[in-house]
Amino acid sequence: MEFLEVPLFDDDIYKLLVRLAIDIVVLTLIVRFAIAPGLSPKDRDFAFTAVMLNIIVFFICFTMKKLELDLGLALGLFAVFGVLRYRTDAIRPKQMTYLFIVIGIAVINSLSNKKTSYAEIALVNTLIFAATMLKEYLVGSSAKSAAKLKKPIEVKKKVDDAKSNRFAIEYDRLELLGEENRNSLVDDLRERTGLVISRVEVKSIDLVENRATLTIWTPNTMDPEIT
Repeated sequence: MEFLEVPLFDDDIYKLLVRLAIDIVVLTLIVRFAIAPGLSPKDRDFAFTAVMLNIIVFFICFTMKKLELDLGLALGLFAVFGVLRYRTDAIRPKQMTYLFIVIGIAVINSLSNKKTSYAEIALVNTLIFAATMLKEYLVGSSAKSAAKLKKPIEVKKKVDDAKSNRFAIEYDRLELLGEENRNSLVDDLRERTGLVISRVEVKSIDLVENRATLTIWTPNTMDPEIT
C-alpha cells in the first residue's frame, strides 16, 4: 500500500530497530562507564551532546543508505557537514576523541549491509568498547590516582617587604575559590605549602587547564590575622 507513491510500510523498519537497539546498547555502555565518570559537574552537558550526535548520525546514515545519491549531491552534503561546527569553548582532545567514537559507532551500525553479519557487528562494537575501557581503567587509572593526590604547589616568585612575604602560585582546586570556601582554601594551602598564610588573592582562572593563579601573603610574625 502506498500514499503519494511512497509505501506506508517497509520491512526495512525491522532492520532499523535492530541496528538502532545495538547502537543504543553500545552507546549507553560507553557513556555510562567511560564518558560520564570522567566528566566534571560543569561538563555534564557533553554526555547529552555525545548521545544526540550519535543518534542523529545513525538516522542520517541509515536514511541516506537507501537513497541513490549522485556525486555532486554527496559532496554537497559533506560540504554542509564541514561548515557546521560547535561555536563553544575549546573542546579537549579526549572529548573530541569520544565524539569521534560515538560518530563511528553510529556509522558502523547504520551502514552495514548484507555482507556484514551480526556477529561481525557485535565483534566490532565490543572491541571499540573494550578499547575504551582499557584506556579508562588501565592507562587512565594511574593518571586519575595522581590527580586525586594533592599536587605540590609551584612557587613562581617571592617578594619580601618589611611586614610580609608574597608568593605567586599555581593552584588546581577551583572549587575552593569561592568566598564561602575561603577558610577551606587557606587550610589547604597551609597543609600543602607548610606556610602560615595571612591573605589570599585570586589573580586569574584557567577553566580549560583547571587551574588558577593565586597570590598569597605570609606574615613575618607568627600570629597572623586571616583575611
